[in-house]
Amino acid sequence: MTQEVELVDLTARFPQLEIDLKYATADNLTGYAIYQDARCLLHPDAAKALARSVEIARLAGLALVVYDAYRPQLAQQHLWLACPDPQYVVAVTLGSNHSRGTAIDVTLRDEAGQLLDMGAAFDEMHPRSRLWSPEVAAAAQRNRLLLNAIMHGGGFVGIHSEWWHFELPDAVRYPLLRDRFSCASLPATTTVQPI
Repeated sequence: MTQEVELVDLTARFPQLEIDLKYATADNLTGYAIYQDARCLLHPDAAKALARSVEIARLAGLALVVYDAYRPQLAQQHLWLACPDPQYVVAVTLGSNHSRGTAIDVTLRDEAGQLLDMGAAFDEMHPRSRLWSPEVAAAAQRNRLLLNAIMHGGGFVGIHSEWWHFELPDAVRYPLLRDRFSCASLPATTTVQPI
């Protein structure tokens, strides 16, 4: 069931926030641009939490970098085709919390302008991407802890399998949203899954 809600445009709401929408580029697990429009949107409740996290990061001399926020349901189908593993990608039939506008993918940049080393790349679907991984060096693990604390302070919770993913604690209670912008077409041989 979809419901109309006015999503917050993060570019307008947070002009200082660095946004690097990975799914609007080929720099993601599919290897191609999924989003035809580079729009970074969030549910108003998640945008309020993000405002707190942005401020906490600023107080620590850091800045958040956003990799993804609201995700059209069609985009989730692209990701499922690229990685049909529920450990890393939510099945299309369940619907991602990104498609509810209540999840965001982020990392941190330091005062010198460098991205903090997280020990694994964004969209690296591998056990080393887990929030607490013995395969990650101590310095990168500390950076993950720092990111987790900043996002938790704003009101988000992380997930076990991806260091970069955060969502509202009650994200699943929000309805899936209709697609708000265009995505690449699915391959002609793909059966569209009902959502």
